Amino acid sequence: MSGPRRAKFDTSQLRITRGALIIAGLQLGLSLVWLLANDDAKKMLFKWVAATPSNIFEHGRVWTLVTSPFLETDFFSLLLGLFMLWAFVPTLERFWGTARFYRFVAITATAGSIGGVLAGWALGREFPIVGLSPFTFAAVVAFGVIYARQPVRFFGVLPLTGRQMMYGFIGFLLLFVVLQGLWEKGASFAAAMIAAAIITSKTWSPGLALKRWRIARARARLSVIDGGAPRPPSKPTPPRKKPDERFLN
Repeated sequence: MSGPRRAKFDTSQLRITRGALIIAGLQLGLSLVWLLANDDAKKMLFKWVAATPSNIFEHGRVWTLVTSPFLETDFFSLLLGLFMLWAFVPTLERFWGTARFYRFVAITATAGSIGGVLAGWALGREFPIVGLSPFTFAAVVAFGVIYARQPVRFFGVLPLTGRQMMYGFIGFLLLFVVLQGLWEKGASFAAAMIAAAIITSKTWSPGLALKRWRIARARARLSVIDGGAPRPPSKPTPPRKKPDERFLN
């Protein structure tokens, strides 16, 4: 008699998705060029790719708000970001689909760049906002909203729900920013995470609001039509015959 079958582990969950693979490839390629370049090449690359207050407000290099997330100047941060793109982010792409996942990446990464650059400009500090960390933490917020009650083993050890993991990341980032005084990074993280919360919210999501408006507009144009074939005119009911009256003579 054969023993009980063991549940097989779904190895497909370990495969990186197409969208996450392309994002990881872009960041890895640009970051390796930076890390292996000499000082002059780094200065030139930083000038045309990295988002800083001077690049945006003095030189008008607005495109750096989009290119800067793909440049990671720290090797450890690059490895951590690539690990998150492989192990965690593909879950969201499988849920949304690649097209919506790309929109999420573009919105949250750009929001992070804008938030960090504005904070640096307000504080009068030339602080570069580089890397996909704002997008990565925004993905954690999206996961905490979508999979709020989903059990998760953080790094395969600590049992948490999706919402608990989200709160844990937020608490860690808050301590990280406050203790080191990295206000520009904090503004970048906050902008991206707020954008993620708005996108995934059922109340504040612009996409859902637009869909509700279109449905309401379509309903307003509809008119009720009495369907079906026309009924034939009803025949008049013949008068009831009176019963015969018999008289006794």
